[in-house]
Amino acid sequence: MADRYLHLTGTAPGRFLTRRLGLPQPVRLRRWTLETPALDGPLLHLTAGGSALGASLAPVLAATGLQVTGQADRPAGIVLDATGITTAAGLAAVHARLHPVVRSLATGGRIVVLGTPLSADDHHQAAAQQALEGFVRSLGKEIGRGATAQLLRVVPGAAASAESTLRFLLSPRSAYVSGQVVELTDAAPDPVADWAAPLSGRTALVTGAARGIGASVASVLARDGAQVICLDVPQAQEDLVRTADRLGATALPLDITAPDAAGRIAAAAPDGLDVLVHNAGITRDRRLANMPAERWAQVVEVNLDSVLRTTDALLKAGTVNRGGRIVATASIAGIAGNNGQTNYAASKAGIIGLVRSLAPRAAADHGVTVNAVAPGFIETKMTAAVPLFIREAGRRMNSLSQGGLPVDVAETTAWFAQPASSAVNGQVVRVCGQSLLGA
Repeated sequence: MADRYLHLTGTAPGRFLTRRLGLPQPVRLRRWTLETPALDGPLLHLTAGGSALGASLAPVLAATGLQVTGQADRPAGIVLDATGITTAAGLAAVHARLHPVVRSLATGGRIVVLGTPLSADDHHQAAAQQALEGFVRSLGKEIGRGATAQLLRVVPGAAASAESTLRFLLSPRSAYVSGQVVELTDAAPDPVADWAAPLSGRTALVTGAARGIGASVASVLARDGAQVICLDVPQAQEDLVRTADRLGATALPLDITAPDAAGRIAAAAPDGLDVLVHNAGITRDRRLANMPAERWAQVVEVNLDSVLRTTDALLKAGTVNRGGRIVATASIAGIAGNNGQTNYAASKAGIIGLVRSLAPRAAADHGVTVNAVAPGFIETKMTAAVPLFIREAGRRMNSLSQGGLPVDVAETTAWFAQPASSAVNGQVVRVCGQSLLGA
């Protein structure tokens, strides 16, 4: 369903009316297309309090394709290197560097603050670097005009690990991602022969791919060069085949909860999987006092238990190749909770627990990264059926004052899936326009 309010605020009378009434004024977000693959304008590179990355950061910023400069009147992006800040007094440099330029950021611009992981041995450094998180989350709520702000924690001396993440965050692909904190490891990125098709030669499987977010994920992975296997329940076979045919992909009608699901997935990918996307999910909403046991069990089985089971089996069998990527779909409901969704929220919070626990072991034992995307209000057929006032609240209760699109979740998944994203592991990134609910 079209967002009529967003359309209204894009007109002169609409802007006048909403300004007079003090209503939100969302800016239509610019997303990736072949015609608009990059932000339009220069990238302003600033440093606050010295740098723990040194000269190695410059070529990484240059690789984003933006013109990097130390001074710009209307920058499309601002990268503030705050990796050298180790004391509370040093935070003054953050204010000093951004205060004069933040108003000049272009509409739909990007701010990325670079920090470092928190030290377990130096509580002054940890306090100063943690302060950057509160700063960035607040900044994301202030800047408006469709702009976003993120904090990227980089291991000192490992700037090369940040290339794929900076390419994502400083591009139209991250339009609905804001107020997020991403912490990188120092893992070296796998080489990418062609950034226009970074998944070329790789095989990806997407569950729940017949329609909605899953179909969009499959489409973006195919756009990026992957050979995609689209999996969904046999009841959705007609839509599944239609999606697969459109993408030149393979359709795999299969209930992911079936006891032989992992074996059938392995048989469909005889050369193994390079990307495994757990997107399949269901809702059976009802308040706990009115929720029968079968509604609870169905949601936990599909959304969480089947993910655990198939992931374990596919890793054990070696079906997920070394250098592979596992991406699971969590939800903002798993972070903030939601009325009438104790079963769904529990299952999605469980996905977050899976990622945080499995990621370091999967990397060490199998050479595989494990991450999750946590969507907020995304414009789908499901949200279109939500009552009007609840739907409008869902759209407006974020820093960008609008709902996201399935492609926003897909672009984030594709970033996780890239071979160059080796250092992105154990992360849960919300695709919610910086929802005002949850952390």
